[in-house]
Amino acid sequence: MSKVVKRLMIDTIRTELDGARDLLVLNTSKLGSVKDGALRSALRKKGIKVLQVKNSLVRVALRETGVSGADSLLAGPTVVVWGGEDVVALSREIVKISEEYKDLEIRGGTVDGQSLDTAGVTSLSKSMGRPELLAKIAGMILAPGARIAGALLGTGGYLAGQIESIADKSESSAAE
Repeated sequence: MSKVVKRLMIDTIRTELDGARDLLVLNTSKLGSVKDGALRSALRKKGIKVLQVKNSLVRVALRETGVSGADSLLAGPTVVVWGGEDVVALSREIVKISEEYKDLEIRGGTVDGQSLDTAGVTSLSKSMGRPELLAKIAGMILAPGARIAGALLGTGGYLAGQIESIADKSESSAAE
């Protein structure tokens, strides 16, 4: 392959990977062509992008886009996946799909410049994603106010009940 063609391919890969800071590396070589096609289709439907090209070209494109940590994973038949809601959702989908496709090998990935192995991707898939973290933070912010309101309303309700019972007693004694 000539240098001009390689440069064009690297530029194409770089524009495709533009904005992708977190990605996973898979090996689909043990899958048959039918399963590989079904896997790619399933990933595409979930908003996950799939790229399979020569490792040296991906390595150069990743270096030029500022993504580090994936060099050691790029050996042999390689498929790079990225996208989805966030990196946790991506790893969840890949781990879930790898259970369905037993021959799919998760090599690892890179998250914020940190390299992950297979175990790291699996543990990442079990952690909370962005929506769950936002919900937890919102709950933590709102909890003190809810507790104060509950305490005020609880005491106020008890006090109002006592005043009402005293008023009922005085009305009944006045009526007699």
